[in-house]
Amino acid sequence: MSDWSGGSFGERARCLLAPNPDVMTLDGTNTWVLREPGGRRSVVVDPGPEIEAHLDAVASYAGEVAVVLLTHRHLDHSEAAKSFAQRVGCGVRALDPEQRLGDEGLGGGDVVEVDGLEVHVVATPGHTSDSLSFVLPQERAVLTGDTVLGRGTTVVAHPDGQLGAYLGSLHRLRALAEAQQLATVWPGHGPVVDDALGALDFYLAHRRERLEQVREALRGLDPDAEDLARQVVETVYADVDEVLWGAAELSVRAQIDYLRS
Repeated sequence: MSDWSGGSFGERARCLLAPNPDVMTLDGTNTWVLREPGGRRSVVVDPGPEIEAHLDAVASYAGEVAVVLLTHRHLDHSEAAKSFAQRVGCGVRALDPEQRLGDEGLGGGDVVEVDGLEVHVVATPGHTSDSLSFVLPQERAVLTGDTVLGRGTTVVAHPDGQLGAYLGSLHRLRALAEAQQLATVWPGHGPVVDDALGALDFYLAHRRERLEQVREALRGLDPDAEDLARQVVETVYADVDEVLWGAAELSVRAQIDYLRS
């Protein structure tokens, strides 16, 4: 693990790191508290897991909360969303209706405005089908959830996650970063990335490389084998710690599905 511990970024953001580190969450889940300078109310993004000390810290820093936003449904981001929202007296907005508290959903093109703060919602499916990213134009920053991490690369969580959608999301974010001169990535795990375009270019190149490696591995394997994805993982991810092979297999299944389609 790195020495990442969260902190304040720009004039509008504070990251509070949940104490749930592991191989998938890296240092833990980043919970983001956003507030316009001089504003009365906060926006909380991804309250994270049901860990009382973490939620106490988020509530203490956030003060009055206008709304909770979710980047996606995975429990390390969403588990405490409804209970936290009930505690502070606000709703939860998410793309997945099952994750919402209240009548308001959330989707690409929406703009959440709170006391002058603007959060522009971008649909970024791929890691999951309900993944969203949030652009803060005033900060030239984008909160990416698990679509882009602060360290390493993410999993395309097949079958809910789809590689074609994920590649489209990376291209969409890159175009936005270029057009709006977005400078930084505020991720769902790992440290802040100060070169948004560089990170997105790296992710796209990595996916192209992995896809070619999977394509090459498939040439020597029985396409009907029940353990086809695992065989590909053992070839393509031979240099990766085996503790990550389960996650790698999800991404490989997504890549096989993409190649076959």
